[in-house]
Amino acid sequence: MTTRHTITLNDAVYETTFTKKFAHRKPFVPKDPRRLTAVIPGLILDLLVKPGDRVRAGQGLLILEAMKMQNHISAHDEGTIKAIHVAPGDTVTKGQLLVEFE
Repeated sequence: MTTRHTITLNDAVYETTFTKKFAHRKPFVPKDPRRLTAVIPGLILDLLVKPGDRVRAGQGLLILEAMKMQNHISAHDEGTIKAIHVAPGDTVTKGQLLVEFE
């Protein structure tokens, strides 16, 4: 069974369907909420925050390019940036520490 949903992204409206399995999936919960690690290997294109910045849940932190796609990595919760362990141009591996929160 699927259900139709309307999603607005960057002022564009999209119609899509979610499967029952997708709609009832478990939300992502980081092992350590104070540490953001790479979920895929790739290249850091840009940093959108700096140490000391206060961020809110969903706010963009950095852009990671993987398989020729730009992945905008967002904060999973609100907090303050303690340290950034990467720089634009760095190649990262899966599981590598990217950002620490206070």
